[in-house]
Order: sequence, then C-alpha cells, then structure tokens
Amino acid sequence: MGKPSVRLSPYTLLYSGKSPDGKSHILSSAQYLQKELPVRLAHRVAGFRSLPFIVGCNSEIAEIHELYIRAFHILNSVPPIETFQQEQQYTRMLSELLDDFRNVVTMLAQGFKDARKYMPPGSLKQFLDSTLTSRLGIRLLAEHHLALHGDKPNLVGMICVSMNLKHTVERWAEFTRDLCQSKFGKAPQVKISGHVSAAFPYILQPLDYILPELFKNAMRATVEHHWDLEGSELPSVHVTLANNDVDFIIRISDRGAGVSHRDLPHIMDYHFTTASLFYGDDDKQTSGMDDFVSLANPGASRGPMHGFGFGLPTSLAYAKYLGGSLRIESMQGIGSDVYLRLRHIDGTRESFRI
Repeated sequence: MGKPSVRLSPYTLLYSGKSPDGKSHILSSAQYLQKELPVRLAHRVAGFRSLPFIVGCNSEIAEIHELYIRAFHILNSVPPIETFQQEQQYTRMLSELLDDFRNVVTMLAQGFKDARKYMPPGSLKQFLDSTLTSRLGIRLLAEHHLALHGDKPNLVGMICVSMNLKHTVERWAEFTRDLCQSKFGKAPQVKISGHVSAAFPYILQPLDYILPELFKNAMRATVEHHWDLEGSELPSVHVTLANNDVDFIIRISDRGAGVSHRDLPHIMDYHFTTASLFYGDDDKQTSGMDDFVSLANPGASRGPMHGFGFGLPTSLAYAKYLGGSLRIESMQGIGSDVYLRLRHIDGTRESFRI
C-alpha cells in the first residue's frame, strides 16, 4: 500500500494563506507541496499501471501515463525546501508542469473513446472519477500556491474571500448566452431569483467548469426544442439560488423538453452524448457545436468536450469531490431542473478536503 496523501480543508488553506511577515506562509506552502505532490502523482501512476494492457497501449492514455511518470520523477527529486530561493525555483518548476498537464482531460476523453470497450463500465467510471478528481485536487493546490505570490483583492491564493453567488452565476450565464447567440443566432434569456445577495468564501475554479457546462446544456436544449421561435420568443432559463448555514444550492431550470426516459439513466455516464441527435451528420453544423462547447468550458478541462460526453459526468465527479451533489430532474415534454448543491468552506462544519 502506498503512502497516503495528506488532504487539507479549504478552511486551512484560507487561514494559512497569510503570515505576519508576508512571506513565510509561501515557504510553508511549498514545503507541504514538496512532500505531498509526489505522493499524489505516485497514486495516479499506480492507477494507470492497473489498467488492462490493451487500454494502456492507447496512444493518448500512454502519453498521459508518461506525463505523470515524468512529473513524479521531477518533483520527487526536489530536495527539502528551506530557503526562499529554493521556493522560487520550485514555483517556476510547478508552473511549467501545470502547463504540461493542461490538455489531460481532452486527452483522456479521446483515449477512452476508443479504449472504453476493453473495460467494464463500472471500472471505467471508477478510474475516470479518481483520475479527474485527483487532477482537480493537484491543480487546485498548485495554483493556490502560485496565486499566493500575488496580491489580488478579495483573494487568498485561489480562494475568494467573499464570493458573490449571483455575480458568479451571472458571469457564466452571460458568457454562455453570448456563445449560444453567436453559434445559433439566438439564445434564451437567463433570470435569477432567490438568495441573490448571498456572499461567502469559496473556490471559484470548480464552478468555472461546472456552471458553463450546465448552462450550455440548458441553452442548447431550449434552442433545439424551440427551433422555430425567434430569439425573443424563447422561454427563459430560470436560476434559483439558495444559501444556508450548511451549503448553497443552484437550480437551473429550462423548457427544453427534458431528457427522455431512454437517455436519463445514462446521462451521467462518460462518453454518453445526445449532441448529435438534433444535427444528424451535418459536419458544418456539428463543428459549430464543437466550437460552442469548447469555448463554454474554459475552466478545469481546458479543451473541447462536445461529442465526448465528458461534461456532465466530470461535473458530477467534481461536485462529489467538493462534498456536494449534482442531480437532474427531468419532466419529459417540458424541461429539466438541475440541482447543484455544494458545502460551505467557512470552517464551522467539516466540508471537504482537497
């Protein structure tokens, strides 16, 4: 059994993100990562080595495996960090490695699109969930350390000290709506209600992946189901916000006819997609959707997800990793309600560990 990882709570990251001298917390952060990241990378290498031989031979999967091996050897060879000069060197190395891994999710999607037939569905889901959430955790810790060198208002590393929930949702709703407008020539309005004044500490990065994915699905379903309507006539996408002492909830409701009874049990499966059903085999139209989804997911994935069916299952894995849930209620013939529920990180209750 390998060495266990030491996962920190967001509360710990938030309140160890500053120090009286303005810099010793950065050295402490580097010292933690110097010990922790090789352990996590070793776990991922072991995960790839446990794959069936024929799966591991897939070119994309083999390339990702090699990336993890290389990163492990580089970081495992770093001596204990005791000076700020060593910390600066380590931070530069970390930044370069993060760049090397920027396309891993897209490569995973491409590789397993071909190789998934050689694995039982349950084993495939377990491997992808573990790999994607491990990558999210490593990336959050590394980018948090890099961000500690900056001094942006309202931020401690990667943690927003007072995230305005409505503004965060609005930002991605408007962004995705603009993309929908540019690709389809029309887009539904988005109306937000509920606890619109809620603000609290949170990590923006996972939301930067999940929210555009959910809005993309709602808007595409609305436009497809009401294709004959003008943009101003499209039914709105309604967002309801709820905030309490334990968690916060984002409900996204559309009138896009819902998910069929046949598709609903598979909607959270990796590589399941309904995106081609409306457009058939028209390459020109589907390439437009490629661009739409690629641009609408600029967060944790950094790559085009259309046609791979990775968006929703990845969002679900992230939500669970963050101590929350993602649930879809479909009213066939009417529309869908998507509930994203995430726990607070203010330290009053145990939430999750990164």
